[in-house]
Amino acid sequence: MSTVAVSAAGHRYRVDTFVVPAAARDEFLCRVRETHSLLQTQPGFVQDQLLERTADDGSLTIVTLVEWESETAMAGARAAVAALRAKTGFDPRQLIEKLSIRADLAEYRNASI
Repeated sequence: MSTVAVSAAGHRYRVDTFVVPAAARDEFLCRVRETHSLLQTQPGFVQDQLLERTADDGSLTIVTLVEWESETAMAGARAAVAALRAKTGFDPRQLIEKLSIRADLAEYRNASI
């Protein structure tokens, strides 16, 4: 993780939440780790987190969070991920459908209080 001495007011966050069947966990996390390995090398990357919890029915809720120094850094990372996916032919929507995963994908900024 990087330590950033500037204010986090302009930072941007990608927070994705997935409900994953237990049998799909390993395949899904393999793809998540591939993506995060790339993200960690991008300019403006601050930190990332990968969280999970098990529900009563055995499914997993997996949350990924990536913090960026700016919208520009986040946009650059989106482009890098798109290029990697084009090069490898990986379509995350197909994986989500194949593994019966429910996904909520969103970008956030700091709230003014």
